[in-house]
Amino acid sequence: MIIPAVALILFVILVAVTLMGGRLRRLLPAEQLSTETKDAVKLALGLVATMTAILLGLLISSAKSAFDTARSEVIQMSAKVALLDRVLVIYGPETADARRALRDATDEAVRRAWPAERGGTVRLDPNQQMGDAVYEAISRLAPQNEAERALKTQAANLMVQLAELRSLLQAQAVSSVSKPLLIALVLWLVVIFFGFSLLAPANATSTLALIAGAFSVVCAVFIILELDHPFAGIVRIPSDPMTNTLSHLAK
Repeated sequence: MIIPAVALILFVILVAVTLMGGRLRRLLPAEQLSTETKDAVKLALGLVATMTAILLGLLISSAKSAFDTARSEVIQMSAKVALLDRVLVIYGPETADARRALRDATDEAVRRAWPAERGGTVRLDPNQQMGDAVYEAISRLAPQNEAERALKTQAANLMVQLAELRSLLQAQAVSSVSKPLLIALVLWLVVIFFGFSLLAPANATSTLALIAGAFSVVCAVFIILELDHPFAGIVRIPSDPMTNTLSHLAK
């Protein structure tokens, strides 16, 4: 609920600034709103609007890149879990304990990253005990021939790769959006809407147009914040790859 609240507060601020600028416009003397003054203000606002558009694009690109990276890592994890289970199946019935431990560890990981209740606590830190149980079960395998030795080695390598991906996912859980840049974006938006409200005609149509513009940029900021938290909120990484893999592990 924090991100929607932040977006709502920003929208209220921009609407308040727009209305304030419209009221201030009525109080300014006519010489302060001459054609030359309006042209100068338009040039300044054009510069600020250009910088705001560039900064907004950079923030969206940064948040989207972090979101796509986390999503790719989730897909890689689900694929490696499925491949590890397949390797254990090919090894033989001796891997029943390892497969059971792998299924339990995967189920625990899904419940941590995608809690059943919306707004529940997201935990990306791995359950070390369950992960160690899978690795130990694989280590206890006693291969009888070259093929089984190769399968055991491959299974151990896949476990190491899964541990690396999980640690990487946890390390990348920090925010990818720079707070100073986000603050600068908000300040520039305030300047832009205040300036536009000073120049706009004092009628309902122009006011509604500015409010619609404020709503649009607030939606963009909302998307940035949502993408910056890929496992929580409205826009989040789907759990389908992991849940589909988990359903196959249960067979």
